[in-house]
Amino acid sequence: MEEKEFVNPIDPDKITNTPGLLEYAHHVGSAIIKPEDQGKIKGRSLSAMYEQTDRQLLQIKEQITLLAKQVEAIELRKSLSEKIYEAKISFQPIIGNTYHLYRKEDGRYQVSMLSESDWGSRKPDWEHLSAIRLMGDHTWEIENTDVHL
Repeated sequence: MEEKEFVNPIDPDKITNTPGLLEYAHHVGSAIIKPEDQGKIKGRSLSAMYEQTDRQLLQIKEQITLLAKQVEAIELRKSLSEKIYEAKISFQPIIGNTYHLYRKEDGRYQVSMLSESDWGSRKPDWEHLSAIRLMGDHTWEIENTDVHL
């Protein structure tokens, strides 16, 4: 019996020896290969980048605002402390203790250990401004925030 020569019915221009390098699926069972839309990829990447950097910038702005508030508080404490140290203090204040700031009739300040209620009937004619506390850094903290020296 004579063997017939096999003739491949597929056109040789339509087959390849390296199907993994094709830009499209080379048979029915292949994974779907779709060309990527470069515009969409860049758009999504830019969107993600903007979201992340905006979030980070917002965090930094919030930190700057907090630092600015802390600077203001320290500057206020410093200026108030300067004025309190110009006041008459007839005792050695102890860190962490609360004292009382008075304004005398002549406009000078006086630091006292006694509050208004502690004076009793011998209360001087001084104006009680605020309770004050000596902090560990030797600045003074005013307990009444509405007091302006």
